Amino acid sequence: MERRVGLKVEGGEVVPGIVWLPEAATGPRPTVILGHGGVVHKRAPEVLGLARRLVRHQGYAAVALDAPEHGERITDKEAARARRRSVQARIGQGPGAGLPVVTDANQAAGFAGRMNAHVGELTALVDDLVSTGFIDDRLGYWGMSMGTGIGLRFVASEPRVKAAVLGLAGLGAGMGGAEFEAAARSLRVPILFLFQWDDELIARDAGLALFDAIGSTDKTLHVNPGGHVEVPVFENDSAESFFVRHLGAGG
Repeated sequence: MERRVGLKVEGGEVVPGIVWLPEAATGPRPTVILGHGGVVHKRAPEVLGLARRLVRHQGYAAVALDAPEHGERITDKEAARARRRSVQARIGQGPGAGLPVVTDANQAAGFAGRMNAHVGELTALVDDLVSTGFIDDRLGYWGMSMGTGIGLRFVASEPRVKAAVLGLAGLGAGMGGAEFEAAARSLRVPILFLFQWDDELIARDAGLALFDAIGSTDKTLHVNPGGHVEVPVFENDSAESFFVRHLGAGG
């Protein structure tokens, strides 16, 4: 069952989101917050696929929000199209140095501000889910690429998250510099980290450095050949097994 939701945040904005639940679900159950990547949205294929899988196979709930300036929250359509063209152009160049997609200083500052704002929105989402009795203490997070740029900070600051799947990100890759590295080093929950060996956007050394920086003692690295958008579908099996191991069985 897929249901649209709206999360009212500071300033009065209603952030659009989706909740996926088993049919006739009652009571709290393991829940995974899904963070989409850059230039996509809450119903991106990789988000939908994992959400439906967790609901169908495990009886979990899953939740996703549109990040600022993504999906239904885009306010400047031309700027959004330009960002998408930039990402596509970088991917089209093939594996290389992993230069940040955002290189203009003003654009980078705006991007960092939006990522930090969404960390607060995800915290507000957890507050709302807890207050309504939707979840208990079995909360996980999954997010790739920008979903790690945002989600790693969120998981580091949110003690109610018990396990996270992160990846397609690196240190010094436009994710936030020293503050991002400090958040990685502060992590203590179990982490599954996915990385693509031929990633066009994240340099190999940067991705491996991020995994090394993660402070959790329970952390696993999965590396596959291929580019940024070529994560094998079987890694959904890995994510599902990881969450069951750390959050338990659903209803």
